[in-house]
Amino acid sequence: MNDGPERDRDPATHDESDAPRASSRPPLGELLSGRNQVLFAGALFALTCVSTTWVGSWNDGSWLTGLAFSVPLMAILLAHELGHYVAARIHRVPASLPLFIPMPISQIGTMGALILMGERIASRNALLDIGAAGPLAGMAVALPVLIYGIADSPVADMPVGPYMQEGHSLLYMALLRAIKGPFAEGQDILLTPTAFAGWVGLLVTMINLIPTLQLDGGHVAYALFGERYHRMSRLLRRAMLPLALLIAALYGLPALQSGKRGEAFFGELQPAIFWLEWWVLLSLFARGGGEHEHPRTDPGPLSPRRRWLARGTLLLFVLLFMPAWMRIVVP
Repeated sequence: MNDGPERDRDPATHDESDAPRASSRPPLGELLSGRNQVLFAGALFALTCVSTTWVGSWNDGSWLTGLAFSVPLMAILLAHELGHYVAARIHRVPASLPLFIPMPISQIGTMGALILMGERIASRNALLDIGAAGPLAGMAVALPVLIYGIADSPVADMPVGPYMQEGHSLLYMALLRAIKGPFAEGQDILLTPTAFAGWVGLLVTMINLIPTLQLDGGHVAYALFGERYHRMSRLLRRAMLPLALLIAALYGLPALQSGKRGEAFFGELQPAIFWLEWWVLLSLFARGGGEHEHPRTDPGPLSPRRRWLARGTLLLFVLLFMPAWMRIVVP
């Protein structure tokens, strides 16, 4: 996921007293280049590798198990961000190196990564290329990782104790059926750390492809639909709240009827909480943008081949969509 363009300050608002303060801050060009950026990006990458490896070792305490999760996951995330970075460079849009965000208290050990771009993406073609390159590059790594992981994962009886149930998208269900066939009643796949990393790759790609604001899906949708995108983005963003309430009802009411309370009940509500969190987060981001959900590009059409690329990228979001990302099931 890449950050939106930085807003320039209006020179007309500057006076002579502003000069010393303005000059004390490095210009954006210096922040997006040089040795300091390489060291900073490298340190964040190393910390995120440690964080994801540590989280991956939670089950049995083995660093080898942690690496079996961390290495493929970091490869997926790195491919995603490098897709954005290379596309930005091709279109001569200044961009920072990928900046990873370690999060050792989360279930996957990271909040992903981002790149910073120093100016507005003026061309619809460039916007489409930069927005789509990340998800497509990430999927190019995530799919073989997941296919290998599913093939290596056993199918067994459902656990008798608490377990994490991963979300199912159309693409994920198709891969499960193609590789493992239909499961017997009371059985499910027990994902290996590598398979789980591949599944996380699908989840991260799905989140980034939500077509709203300046997420990757927002870039793609704006490049395809132009000014019509603003209304579509608002509707999709606002739909997250009723979606969260619907999912809470679908999982929460049966849990209450079966007698689940406390931690067991909260685990069933986790999918709704994820959507609620994103609704709040995206609503806060939207407050700074006024009536425009995405910065405008210069006038000009999207090339015919890129129109097909945009449609295919948005179709990928449909194939990856998971109403319930993950939940803790207490039998």
